[in-house]
Amino acid sequence: MFERFAADTRRAVRQAVEEARRQERDEIGEEHLLLALLRDRTREAGALLAGRGVRSAEVEDAYARSRRRGGLSEAESDSLHGIGIDVREVMAAVERSHGAEALVRRRRRRRGLFAGHRPFTAEAKAVLERSLREALEHGDRSVRELHLLLALRTGGGVAAEVLAERGVDYAAVLSSVRRSA
Repeated sequence: MFERFAADTRRAVRQAVEEARRQERDEIGEEHLLLALLRDRTREAGALLAGRGVRSAEVEDAYARSRRRGGLSEAESDSLHGIGIDVREVMAAVERSHGAEALVRRRRRRRGLFAGHRPFTAEAKAVLERSLREALEHGDRSVRELHLLLALRTGGGVAAEVLAERGVDYAAVLSSVRRSA
């Protein structure tokens, strides 16, 4: 799949790996892909995000809150509340019993051959696959950063929520894809 990625998209994926390393995360997630796009505001995706006021600190805070909720997005938490499950009450009960941030996954020490390797989460892999589908659907021969942004926006979860809150909708990103084709 990476052979279909344009140079800027490959650079963004490498930067996502660096983001995960910087945060000392075991895996590369959607969060790291979005943060990588935000880091260089001179490129198309970064400029679009900057124009909408998306900030790295905001993304990191949204994901920190999600990790505290056991990885749930606000929408998922609200959906559970709609069927009578109050995630905040569950969090409070778990934290009373097991300590603060008990639902946050802890870093695992990797040993041997894979000590420095950070795999992509299933969600991040899905974003990469969706970005390829977006490129193909719009007749582009290679996957660009804007396709990656389209895939983040359509996937649901925390990244999509942060982008939606800042008015980064599918149509706006698609318009940028078409202008830059």
